[in-house]
Amino acid sequence: MNSIAAVLGEVAEDLAALLGDVVGADAIPGLSDDQIMAALQAAGEVQRRLDAVVIETVAELEARSLGLRDERLTTREGCRNANELLQRVLGVDARDAARTIKVSAAVRRRTDVTSGAPLPARWPALRDAMLDGRIGVGGMLAATGPVEQAGPRITDVDRLRADSELAAHAGGDPADGFGPPATPEDLGILSRAIVTFLDPDGAEPARDRAMRERAVTLGTTRDGVVPIRGALLPEVAGQLQRLFDAYLSPRVDGPPLPGVHFAPSDGEFDTDEFDTEWEGLVPLDSRTRAQKQHDTLAAVLGIAARHDDVPMLGGAAPTLVVSVTAEDLSRGSGWAHVDGVDEPVSLSVANHTACGGGVQRVLFDENGRIIGIGVSDRIFTAHQRRAIALRDRECVIPGCHVPATWCEVHHVREHARGGPTHTDNGVTLCWFHHHTIDSSEWDIRMIDGVPEIRGPAWWDRERDWRRPRAVSRALAPPGR
Repeated sequence: MNSIAAVLGEVAEDLAALLGDVVGADAIPGLSDDQIMAALQAAGEVQRRLDAVVIETVAELEARSLGLRDERLTTREGCRNANELLQRVLGVDARDAARTIKVSAAVRRRTDVTSGAPLPARWPALRDAMLDGRIGVGGMLAATGPVEQAGPRITDVDRLRADSELAAHAGGDPADGFGPPATPEDLGILSRAIVTFLDPDGAEPARDRAMRERAVTLGTTRDGVVPIRGALLPEVAGQLQRLFDAYLSPRVDGPPLPGVHFAPSDGEFDTDEFDTEWEGLVPLDSRTRAQKQHDTLAAVLGIAARHDDVPMLGGAAPTLVVSVTAEDLSRGSGWAHVDGVDEPVSLSVANHTACGGGVQRVLFDENGRIIGIGVSDRIFTAHQRRAIALRDRECVIPGCHVPATWCEVHHVREHARGGPTHTDNGVTLCWFHHHTIDSSEWDIRMIDGVPEIRGPAWWDRERDWRRPRAVSRALAPPGR
């Protein structure tokens, strides 16, 4: 009988030849759809069977790495622990090594102390499924994780029943009423459902644990962005997801960044969505979903800061403070600073913040002493915001249906250039379009207190000025 190493060595040689003859020869692009699917299915089975060999071997490795340090296999091989050894031997990172070790604990067969006979694995049916190539490392972790997390609240008898159910589900056994083989996600859902049934009293301990682990932290600025990390309680994540869904539904997807064209309508869109002057132009948005969700969160934070129920901070509503020198502001170049953020930001951040907020001039002498404070009132009042929102209905950029109540109010003529804080000079823009209006090819003007929009040349060759659709409808006589 050939050794395991010899057999695997032959498999490795065959795979190397395959890579050279097929992949290296660039033959894969010439495969048919059926051949692509067959190749992926075969590769998946090989990968799962290799997982099984690795897991079983690591289980024995773990068994030989117990006891006194000098007697451990890991020590004899010059490693501190099994994780380090697997990183070096398998060429994986610490996370993948830890996942492998965790699965090996689930399938390792221990020895009876009295008789020396091997005992069943902790998850015998799932181990068999792994050896049959029906489940890999990811599937094992997804299936066993929820049950293991419940700990002693689930008895050994119930755990073995769950093991049998999960193994049948993993293989898609038609005799047991299952369909195609389950994905790791499917196994995780079933495992959580089993835990919910077997451990109804575990909800409160789980809630206590979740309350301890909830967190949101802001990292240090890197490359102009601040990383955010944490863990949300389910109800908080659900509420945030509902806000994302409300903001990102198809009716509120905004137009693209400059350079991405509008596409002619192919009849799939309701012509009532557009007035005659907009008919046939369907806006496309180039932002990724993650970018849209960022912009949604920015809008939500802006709304929250304006809400009457928000606690006061320093005697005023929580206010974003962006500082910039008068020289840089007048010159239009340089850096600004956001209070609470370590690294400087682009001057455009100061301009954007100043447009929708207020400017306070603070004068210092050469020693840093404050010698003067001035306030220039440029914040639209609540009454002005309501009136502008009633007129505009939504973001005034064509195709962007973000409701006006979610929008910021933009000074069409900059306040710094004499533009008044008046309803005749304010329009609603969503956070994204307000943030990019100066760098995009969209133009806005006010005619007798009514906004008009001019789009990029690649969208409208004539670059005509047009009233936003929502504004036109808002100003239309009753019955039209």
